Amino acid sequence: MNIFNQFIKSLYSPKDIAQYRFQGIGKTILYVFFLTFLSLIPSIIYFSTALINGMEAIQSSVKTELPSFVIENGEMQADLEAPKIINKDEFTIILDPTGTVDQEELSNSNNTIALLKNEAFIKAGGQTQSFPYSMVPDFTLTNDDLENILASIDSSLAIIIPLIAVVIYIVAAGLKFIEISFLALVGLLLQKLMDVNMQYRHTWRIAAYSVTLPTVFFTVMDSLRTLVPNGAIINWFVAFIILLLVIKEIPKLEKK
Repeated sequence: MNIFNQFIKSLYSPKDIAQYRFQGIGKTILYVFFLTFLSLIPSIIYFSTALINGMEAIQSSVKTELPSFVIENGEMQADLEAPKIINKDEFTIILDPTGTVDQEELSNSNNTIALLKNEAFIKAGGQTQSFPYSMVPDFTLTNDDLENILASIDSSLAIIIPLIAVVIYIVAAGLKFIEISFLALVGLLLQKLMDVNMQYRHTWRIAAYSVTLPTVFFTVMDSLRTLVPNGAIINWFVAFIILLLVIKEIPKLEKK
């Protein structure tokens, strides 16, 4: 059975998922990479679109509206008593040398670029990245430097966006493997409670397919740009229920 047929059946058939416990581990790993790629399509599209559309507006705002500042020794300094907030089209630019704005507030914002007291923060297309100034020794940045950097970024987006997408994909794939590995441990406990004979390699395989339905659900929600309350809890609960149904489809040990 090819990977696409497995994907479709994993959406509704615990019985078919139970049969996948005997397939090669390489095919299961390939399926996890495929599922991760599928789940990131909406986020990558929104991220790319937001970055491209916002770059011109940001360059204009930096030239005309952003006050003078300097970043050196891992800290930003500017003659401001309160954060400077600029709303431009669908982008928000924040300059905050006061330390008033924190990342928790920014995480709930839309497309945002924030130069904070000790770090830079970028949120675009639902993806969030932060970069402490101290990451780069002897890092110095002024308004003129920022204008030059933005001009360079604008001319290099065709290279930058794919590179960022690859990094996001690698991180997401790593998190997906961790999620599946933990779920497989839960499956190992369930199979003992249900008198089913499986080893960890079997529970890992069925766990990889058990996360299909919640992954697809949240992919659809991302494509609709809809926030699901308590999303992590729902994700784990649905995956656990499917895993439980899959294990129930596996023949129990014969009692002597």
